[in-house]
Amino acid sequence: MTTAVTAPAAGALEPRQRKGVATRLRGAAAALRRSPRMLVGLVILLFFVVLAVFSPLFIHNPNALGTEVLGRPSAKYWLGTTQEGQNVLYQVIAATGPTLEVGFVAGGISTVLSLLIGVGGAFIGGISDEALNLFTNIILVIPVMPLVIVISAYVQAKSLLPTIIIIAFTGWAGTARVLRALALSMRSRDYILAARVSGERAWRIVIVELLPNMTAFIVSGFIFTVIFAILTQAGLAFLGLGNTNLLSWGNMLYWAQADQALTSGAWWWFAPPGLCIALLGTGLSLVNFGLDEVLNPRLRSVRPVKRQSKEALQARGQLQAREAPQPAGAP
Repeated sequence: MTTAVTAPAAGALEPRQRKGVATRLRGAAAALRRSPRMLVGLVILLFFVVLAVFSPLFIHNPNALGTEVLGRPSAKYWLGTTQEGQNVLYQVIAATGPTLEVGFVAGGISTVLSLLIGVGGAFIGGISDEALNLFTNIILVIPVMPLVIVISAYVQAKSLLPTIIIIAFTGWAGTARVLRALALSMRSRDYILAARVSGERAWRIVIVELLPNMTAFIVSGFIFTVIFAILTQAGLAFLGLGNTNLLSWGNMLYWAQADQALTSGAWWWFAPPGLCIALLGTGLSLVNFGLDEVLNPRLRSVRPVKRQSKEALQARGQLQAREAPQPAGAP
């Protein structure tokens, strides 16, 4: 007599896998409870990501011209209109996606360059490490913003890709220097030496042994580079470098300045994109601080000591006086 064995359904999780997923979720929830700042930063970041993804559902043509010129915020136009009658709210929503694209793509490319140059050079050592370190120091000495302005002035950017590449190839040096110093301190540790003696390949040691212990620094460098990319792109667009017809928060500030919105008192034109840049940078910074608190035990907030009442302190002092040993010969 044979018994039929039913195979588990596709995509079904084993009890052990379910327990592992539940453990990870509880760990993530505990991390968010330990760091309210990271929770606030994630909420801000998620808001802008949702706004960028679902922006086609809210708006249709952000550059559509209207008859109401420099209209103040009203029930019809929540954030007013531009000098050409364009809806400022629609433009702010439509500019969220390109701004996030510049920040995260440039941050990702810059982080990869930092890993290749910083960690790769430190692990290889020798002349290669010295040459890469010298190149990193040269990039650090050169002022980044003037360098980006000079390069952008000679590049005829018809899309965001040239701007992304320029920012990525000028913003990696600081993170690479930090990762190199960390890799130099870690490559002589016992588990790295044991992996080398056991015959593991260099790339496997870096990926399996080295990088997981540098996660906090890598993520922190990535977030810092994303903030740098967003601010740099906004600065370049405000100066009129690149394609000013592309919709971004920086280009909105450029057109507001070019059409003298600052002097005419049309605050509803330049204030929303500026506040969005500041709010997004604040959210990313809060996520960065929260990750430091969660991943670094030394930075975790210490619970404050409860203050005791005056009566409780007096009762405690009387109790300690009674329990104190009496001197010899005392009645």
